[in-house]
Amino acid sequence: MGARKRLRANERKEANKTVSFASLKNCPTSPRKMRLVADMIRGEEVTKALYMLQFSSKDAAGKMEKLLRSAIANWEAKNEGERPEDHKLVVSMVKVDSARMLKRLRPAPQGRGHRIRKRSNHVTIIVDSVK
Repeated sequence: MGARKRLRANERKEANKTVSFASLKNCPTSPRKMRLVADMIRGEEVTKALYMLQFSSKDAAGKMEKLLRSAIANWEAKNEGERPEDHKLVVSMVKVDSARMLKRLRPAPQGRGHRIRKRSNHVTIIVDSVK
C-alpha cells in the first residue's frame, strides 16, 4: 500500500471512531410508511429522537426506536467508558431502502387476478457525535 493510500485510510479510520450505525433488514413495513418516521428523526439529537419515537402513534416508530437504541449501544461499545449524554449524539443519517416484495394474487371479477405486492424495507441509522 502506498503512503498516500495509507494516510487516507488512517484519516478515514479516525473519522469513523465517532460514528456508529445499526441496520434492520427485511422489515415487513412499506418503505413509504417507514420514510415518514425516518424524516421525523433525521438530524435530531438522540434523546429527543427517542422521545419522538416513543410517543409517535405510527407502527413503524416502535421498530425505528429499537433500531436507534441499538445504534446507541453500538456507539457505547465502540467508545468504552464514555457516556452518550456527554458527547451530544445526533442521528446524522437515516436511510430507508426497499427490500424484497412478496407477490400475491387476489381474485378479481370475471376470472381475473389482481396482484398484491407486500412490500418490506431495509433501514440503516448512523449516529454521530457533534464536536
